[in-house]
Amino acid sequence: MPLPEIIATETLATTRFFKIEALDLRFSNGVERRYERLPAGGAEGVIVVAVNAQNELLLIREYAAGFHEMQLTLPKGLVEPEESMEAAATRELAEEAGFAAKHAEFIKRLTLAPGHMGFAINVVFATGLYPKQLQGDEPEPIELVPWPLQRLDELLSSEEFCEARAIAALALCRPLFSQLLDAADELIKREN
Repeated sequence: MPLPEIIATETLATTRFFKIEALDLRFSNGVERRYERLPAGGAEGVIVVAVNAQNELLLIREYAAGFHEMQLTLPKGLVEPEESMEAAATRELAEEAGFAAKHAEFIKRLTLAPGHMGFAINVVFATGLYPKQLQGDEPEPIELVPWPLQRLDELLSSEEFCEARAIAALALCRPLFSQLLDAADELIKREN
C-alpha cells in the first residue's frame, strides 16, 4: 500500500520540546484528511536495561510530569550529537543511576504512538557495571532502586512500574535475563 501524498503541512504550535504539525493528506483512494502530529526531530532516545553483578535491574524512581507523580522506570535520555547509542546509554546510566557499563548492546528501536508522534526510543542492554557518577540535567537527585531479576514478574505487575517503554524493554531483554540467571545457577552448582 503506498504512502498518502502530503498536500500541505502547517505548524500549529511550537514549544521548547515539541512542535505540533498539521498534515493535509490524500490517500491512494482519493480520500483527503487532516492529521495532527508531533513530527520526528532532534536526537534519538535510549532506554537502558542495566543488570549488575548481583543480577539486579537498576531502576530509578523519578518525577513523571505527564501524570504529576513519581514513577519507577528505567534510566533513559537523549543521544548527544556524534554519540553512539551504546555510549549514550552508559552516559545516561551514569547520570541517573551512578553506574557505567563495560558492555552495552543495542536491542531494538521502539516507536511511540506512531499514529500521532514521530518519536522512537532505542533499547540498550547494559552489563559489566561499575560505579561512575556524572552530573545530569535532573532538578533533584534520582532514587536508585535495584530490583532482583528473580522478582521480574512482581515488578511487571507493580502499580508503580507502568511505563510502556520500560515494560517493552524488559520483555525484549527477558531472554538475556534467563542467560544471566542460568549462568549464576551454574556457578553456584560448581561451587557446591
